[in-house]
Amino acid sequence: MKPTRSTRCKPRRFVLGIDFGTLSARALLVDADTGEEVAEAVHEYAHGVIEERLPGDKKRLPPETALQHPADYLEAMERTVPQVLRKAKATAAQVLGIGTDFTSCTVLPTRADGTPLCLEKRWQKNPHAWVKLWKHHAAQPEADRINAIGEKRREKFLGSYGGRYSSEWFFSKLLETASHAPEVYRAADRFIEAGDWIVWQLCGNERRCLSAAGFKAMWVYPETKHEGGRYNYPPEEFFGALNPALRNVVREKLSTDLFKLGSNAGGLTRAMARRLGLREGTPVAVGNIDAHVAVPACGVTTPGKLVMILGTSTCHLLLGESRQEVEGVGGVVKDGVVNGLWGYEAGQAGVGDLFAWYLNHGVPASVHAEAKKLRTSVYQLLEQRASDLQPGESGLLALDWWNGCRSVLMDSSLSGLLLGATLGTRPHEIYRALIEATAFGTRKIIEAFTGKGVTIDELYACGGLAQKNPLLLQIYADVTGRPIRVAASQQTCALGAAMHGALAAGIYPDMTEAAKKMARPSTQTYRPNAASKPTYDQLYAEYSHLHDSFGRAANSPMKVLRRLRAAAFAEK
Repeated sequence: MKPTRSTRCKPRRFVLGIDFGTLSARALLVDADTGEEVAEAVHEYAHGVIEERLPGDKKRLPPETALQHPADYLEAMERTVPQVLRKAKATAAQVLGIGTDFTSCTVLPTRADGTPLCLEKRWQKNPHAWVKLWKHHAAQPEADRINAIGEKRREKFLGSYGGRYSSEWFFSKLLETASHAPEVYRAADRFIEAGDWIVWQLCGNERRCLSAAGFKAMWVYPETKHEGGRYNYPPEEFFGALNPALRNVVREKLSTDLFKLGSNAGGLTRAMARRLGLREGTPVAVGNIDAHVAVPACGVTTPGKLVMILGTSTCHLLLGESRQEVEGVGGVVKDGVVNGLWGYEAGQAGVGDLFAWYLNHGVPASVHAEAKKLRTSVYQLLEQRASDLQPGESGLLALDWWNGCRSVLMDSSLSGLLLGATLGTRPHEIYRALIEATAFGTRKIIEAFTGKGVTIDELYACGGLAQKNPLLLQIYADVTGRPIRVAASQQTCALGAAMHGALAAGIYPDMTEAAKKMARPSTQTYRPNAASKPTYDQLYAEYSHLHDSFGRAANSPMKVLRRLRAAAFAEK
């Protein structure tokens, strides 16, 4: 039977995903029934990452500072959302749900109504009043204090973080504020994940995501009825031991109601609907972590599949049936990635950022000039020449800690290392050594999981590097000895956010069903080259030796250098 005219003319149903990254935000309009990515738009943050000086201030910020301007997030939405509607020729009524994701752990202090403190004139020159981006590592001393007191008190939350809480996470940054700017701590009514804050701006309701609380903020899933309650943060005595001002931090500065992924946080407010060109009351999903939403967007909703989100940093996400304590894991949370399963996170703090650093600060002008002459990019020139090298041919070995070590050592005071350089060393050889170092770091993470009995049957890759850097993926396959499937979508984070928007709108009952309809299967696989394995196994053994010598030693030269740098800055 032919379809009726009314069937043929039935309006398409869309969901909107908004992905807030490190340098920009992206809006993606997705067909809720097929997963087709209909239109996208990107807007770079006006202030980028604030590392040297606050806007309008001449005073230099301390080392390891990484801040952002919250107004950039709102501007990015106002620019991108109307664009995708225009590109798709879609009406506001066709957008049935909105999902967001945010790079994490990114924290800001606000007033009770959600106003960021840094927008008030009184606090504009105080860096602790601003958004502290995920890669703000100045709170390493506070993380060390959290770990020392947590170990002494045998606090349960440490097991969820592989034994060490990170300087990147929520309470390290909050403790830093309380210790160095107590006036800011007192003025703040809330400390909140930026991912939860953006949902607050959209729907007018403060709705904290269970996932962010578990992976970043010490919340431990109640495993028995006797542990119950709506939340399970460490006790007041622990926070009081960190700093007396923090004794009642959960009750005074956080909201303790937590919401599962895909929950409806509320409807879009009238004011925000006007700013974005959408319909008032459109369901908004509870916020999420950027890397986490990529997992179902890769079609992964079952255990045993490790998803690598390869971008400025790399997040490694894995689903499991049970909870295991794994060294250096970035968190293990039930319902934290896909509802009904335990989610595991690990990661490397510098991958794309590492390559960008090398391109901007390590590659000589002669290579830039040659790339221009050949009408190619510096990246492409380095990749082409690095691809011609055999494993071990460069004579180089590196540690990938230019932005600290997230997993498995969880120590941002560690730094990069290049070994084997000679007067004959060339830029493309260093570039390949840096890629290999990040691959060795991923292998270290995989072995940490499998060594504790956590099953990994398949590897998946997504993110910008997965789409643009075939040499990197081939080296990863060779180093790990495992095939790697590449996600079909080039925008897995924004797509995953949209999928959560579909859950909030009630289009699908759960993420498994949403993934069946909206996630496309992988179309490309990188397979390991058996001939490369012996050399890479030997190089990995040497990497592991350096990893432990420089990373585990209390008197590591890396830590001494970091202390000397901090002391020199303090004397200025």
